[in-house]
Amino acid sequence: MLEFAWVILPIIVPLLGGIVCFLLPARCRWLGLLWAIATLICVAGLGWQLSQLEEVRYPIGGWGAPLGIDLFADGLSLMMLMTTALTGLGISVYACGYFGADKAGHFWPLWLLLWGALNALFLSADIFNLYVTLELLGLAAVALVALAGGAQALTSAMRYLLVGLLSSLFYLLGVALLYHGVGTLDLALLAERIVPSPSAWVALGLMGAGLLIKSALFPLHFWLPPAHANAPTPVSALLSALVVKAAFYILLRLWWALLPATTVPLAQLLGALGGIAVVWGGLLALRQTRLKLLIAYSTVSQLGYLFLVFPLGIGLAWKGAVYMVLSHAMAKAALFMAAGNILAAAGHDRIAEFDPILQKLPLTITAFTLAGVSIMGLPPSGGFVAKWLLLQASVQSGQWWWALILLLGGFLAAAYLFRVIGCVFTQAKPSTSLQEISPQMAWPPLVMALLAILLGLLAAPPMTMMELGAPFSLRGSG
Repeated sequence: MLEFAWVILPIIVPLLGGIVCFLLPARCRWLGLLWAIATLICVAGLGWQLSQLEEVRYPIGGWGAPLGIDLFADGLSLMMLMTTALTGLGISVYACGYFGADKAGHFWPLWLLLWGALNALFLSADIFNLYVTLELLGLAAVALVALAGGAQALTSAMRYLLVGLLSSLFYLLGVALLYHGVGTLDLALLAERIVPSPSAWVALGLMGAGLLIKSALFPLHFWLPPAHANAPTPVSALLSALVVKAAFYILLRLWWALLPATTVPLAQLLGALGGIAVVWGGLLALRQTRLKLLIAYSTVSQLGYLFLVFPLGIGLAWKGAVYMVLSHAMAKAALFMAAGNILAAAGHDRIAEFDPILQKLPLTITAFTLAGVSIMGLPPSGGFVAKWLLLQASVQSGQWWWALILLLGGFLAAAYLFRVIGCVFTQAKPSTSLQEISPQMAWPPLVMALLAILLGLLAAPPMTMMELGAPFSLRGSG
């Protein structure tokens, strides 16, 4: 079994599932759920293989780099795959109850295509295949945003498409320049051959600009809140929990593989933009009157924490950032699904009118509160572990100002989340005209929120998992 090519299954299985759901739309809800479970099993199989081998490189068709296409998996890849699989399964269960027969036939093929593209991205070993998977991911995401219908959703999808095409163009130009100068696309070979030169800096600058747009880092976040807030709830959850992390993953890989250790000013700039995003996103979340928009601006804020890894280096900081990816995915999916339940029950998500509603949705408000604990970074949650690692890295490196950003971000998150939670503790008479929420929609947000809390109590296994293959052992700290 150790020789079995587990690494290709997380790509093939969701893609096959998407085709099956497209051909059998009448049964796509339960078929889609079965394929989601199968994908999780495949990722678990790859995890078992990596626990024995530390890392896996697989040449597709027997043609290795630089002529062929290689797949590569280590602890970082596995963490991203596992995050996608667990969060994706929770969203899949929720989607079974959310979509009617008319929209389910469109949702499942697109969602499984997006899932396959995400997995392929996390397993790609060269920069051109990363571009191809980014394109597949973007096109599927745009179609899913448009699934809601209506002028706002279509406008948001069109803006998302144009921004995605512009960022892809930047990235592709960078890939072309880099290939012209170095003669290979394989990431490992690039790391060996690249030398500092004007053309290399221009190429890496273009690629970085494209990835920063896709990851919605301040001030390039303008496209994210409307796209995430106007999409159907399962789509909002997967965009905010998973899709925006793909560009960050590529940036993380490229940064320590290709950039020399003399990029301290650039690392400080990325950290500064991340810090501004934490504060700016939190302040804008405080001003929102609709719950889904509040959660979308919270994503802008939370994404800022990830970029603190660049000035803080690869000692503890990269583990904190990756743990933030994992815990944020669980908590943010739970928040969006809870918001979707409120919207489905009451017919609106206006925060000022929540007083008579939330008391009638105990599971939903419990899930929202538990997820909020992780978003705020309070113990014993996964968000706390992630922020603690980043805090330790800032103290150890003497860059105390990032610790202040971490604390300020936590206070802002508490302020905007308690605006919603506080609605439960009022004297308003509970509403009697709410729509019933099905069990498929009521339980997944609670399960995801509990997972976000458990990540704080059981942090050792994920930490061991992400160290497999020592993803960043070849370069010194930044």
